[in-house]
Formats: sequence, structure tokens, C-alpha cells
Amino acid sequence: MGKAVLQRMVFLLLGVTAYLAPSSVNADVPVDDGQAVFVSACAACHGMEAMGDGPTGALLAIDVPDLTRLAERSGGAFDVVRVIHTIDGRAGLTAHGGPMPMFGGLLTGPAAVIDAPDGTPVTTTEPILAIALWLETLQRAVE
Repeated sequence: MGKAVLQRMVFLLLGVTAYLAPSSVNADVPVDDGQAVFVSACAACHGMEAMGDGPTGALLAIDVPDLTRLAERSGGAFDVVRVIHTIDGRAGLTAHGGPMPMFGGLLTGPAAVIDAPDGTPVTTTEPILAIALWLETLQRAVE
């Protein structure tokens, strides 16, 4: 194979990769945006400070979790992938839904990608990733 053909193949491959790549990554998602999205979409149940004390939470048949203790409940590490999957509805689904509504269809926006701990790319939307990153900043120290 000639050098010119190889260069064209590499150029074509790079072009296809750039075309298919998601439009943003977690570094482009401001954490402060997560608080704003959380207040508008989640605070009614989870409370303004994510402690499970929102005004609507009292009307529910289940206890609303304190989201500032997610890391504590999972052994000390904040599992951002699990948080994303819970918000968008990929985790905790049962035949008739789960205790948390699926917000994946409501929190739309540009795509965002992060790497799971094993290196697997996790695709979500910027608003969902922003919420997850903001919640990570709220985690209480494990006692």
C-alpha cells in the first residue's frame, strides 16, 4: 500500500471519528449548571440542598433519599455513573417503573460523555451530567 493511500485512509478515519464523536465532554459542563437544573427538576422532592426534604417528598409513599450521602451509602466512593443512570432511568427500572421518575426524556440537551471507572464511555446529556457533577460536590465526609 502506498504512502498516499495510507494517508488518505487515516484522514478519512479521522474525519469519520470527528463526525461521530459526541459534541461535548464532562470538562465542558459547568458544575454550577447542575445546581440550577437540580433546583428546577429535582428540588421539589429532594430539597434545595439535596437532603431529601423537598415539599413534595412528604406526599410520596417512599422516603426521599438524602443525596448528600450517596458516597457514604456506597462505601465512600461517589458513583457518578450510577447517579447518571438513576436520573435518566437506565437503573432501577421495573415493569411498572421505579420509585424515581425517569428524567432522561425531560432533561434533554447536547450529548455529554464521561468515562466509567473501567474506561467504558458513558453517554448522557449535559443537564444530567451537570446534576451528577454538582451532587458529587455536595457529598458529606464518610464518618
